[in-house]
Amino acid sequence: MSLGGSASATPRRAPDEHEIRKDLAAAYRVMALKGMDDSIYTHISARLPDGEAGQKRFLLNPFGMMFDEVTAENLVTVDEAGVIIDDPYGHGVNAAGFTIHSAVHMARHDAACVLHTHTVAGVAVSSVKEGLLPLNQWSAQFHGAIAYHEYEGIALDLEERARIVADLGALNVLMLRNHGTLVCGRSVAEAVKLALNLERSCKAQVAALSMGLTPDPLPDDVAAHTAQQYARAYDRTEASDSDAEWAAILRLIERSAPA
Repeated sequence: MSLGGSASATPRRAPDEHEIRKDLAAAYRVMALKGMDDSIYTHISARLPDGEAGQKRFLLNPFGMMFDEVTAENLVTVDEAGVIIDDPYGHGVNAAGFTIHSAVHMARHDAACVLHTHTVAGVAVSSVKEGLLPLNQWSAQFHGAIAYHEYEGIALDLEERARIVADLGALNVLMLRNHGTLVCGRSVAEAVKLALNLERSCKAQVAALSMGLTPDPLPDDVAAHTAQQYARAYDRTEASDSDAEWAAILRLIERSAPA
């Protein structure tokens, strides 16, 4: 099962470039607000409509900017070969960021947004062999829906893209072992919500296992049922032009971290 994905789900109205830029800038700001950034590193990318010549394009943060500095106007437009199409800030993009994000965008055209983080909790869970455990309702939504990719060093080798894509497969959540997490969304909103839910699942696991008591994972059938419930809810939202949670997140950004 691919979390939040369904081949039969009807997509929402396709957003235009202005809307994608606004949503992506908001995604950067909410990640910063939630403490899920890592200095000037890690990335969130979004697919743009094809260019006039049919080239595939996506947006990435300007290298050297903190997440809370990213705006709709200073995002960098890159094609899938790594060619910079538009760079308002003038500092290009991070090479490792291009490697990971271009790999997914080239292979997964359903992935409108790819969100990669290095959080303490996410890195901690990525550093244990068991990965994320179905310890509670939050983490149960990811049951059977997480892929794992072995650490190969800082992602500068373009040949690693094929292995990232192969490990991710049709899933939307990838645990980069000893490194961090990556999620894909059919919209920027979906990617952000998945990332927030994954982060609190990792935090809860770190907290639970630090208590010195006996972990009590959910039975497989209960975890699988819960995962299906979450997946159906994501499908319904993506098939609609109404997303109450994303609207609430945008209001939070407007109050707490306006551009």
